[in-house]
Amino acid sequence: MSVQGNIFDEPTAGNEIVLRNGELVYYPQFFSKAVSDQLLQLLLDNIAWKQESMQLYGKQVLFPRLMAWYGDAGARYTFSGNSFTPHPWTPALLQIRDLITPVTGKPFNSVLLNLYRHGNDSMGWHADDEPELGPQPVIASVNFGATRRFLLRYKNDHHLKHELALQHGSLLIMKGDLQQYWEHQVPKTSKATTGRINLTFRFIQP
Repeated sequence: MSVQGNIFDEPTAGNEIVLRNGELVYYPQFFSKAVSDQLLQLLLDNIAWKQESMQLYGKQVLFPRLMAWYGDAGARYTFSGNSFTPHPWTPALLQIRDLITPVTGKPFNSVLLNLYRHGNDSMGWHADDEPELGPQPVIASVNFGATRRFLLRYKNDHHLKHELALQHGSLLIMKGDLQQYWEHQVPKTSKATTGRINLTFRFIQP
């Protein structure tokens, strides 16, 4: 099933953010609200959500969010000691991918989805610097649902930081040397919040 209606609010309104050793482009309203609402519901209903775990200090610890990995056959992805085989693309995921690809200028063969069910769900400090992503990966982050803080810090100087509020229907493109020099996270929040889905589109190298 694909969404209907006016797809874009501001299809060319990207805010370029140049950091030390890294680049971001942020489209705060890439998808219209009506389309974002449809896509949020489609993803909630049709994605094979699962709470994965990782080995930490000798114990299996659950990730504080639900996750799913989709993409081309063979686009396996390994992080936090886990290796993920992709589910086949859904029509909604293909539609989102095909809409963002002309803006990013890069092809994507996979997407990691994270479902933050409430303010206690989070993502810790990390960089998307796994070998299969290559030395200067372009990663496109699409967001639906509640607005959440997205924090970045320079790996060698944690006083150097940047923050964005990723809102419903937004697109954030991370590129250049960003993953080599910067970490990012989505912290917990004590404020009452509804659910949020984040999709990070990637290209897994053979």
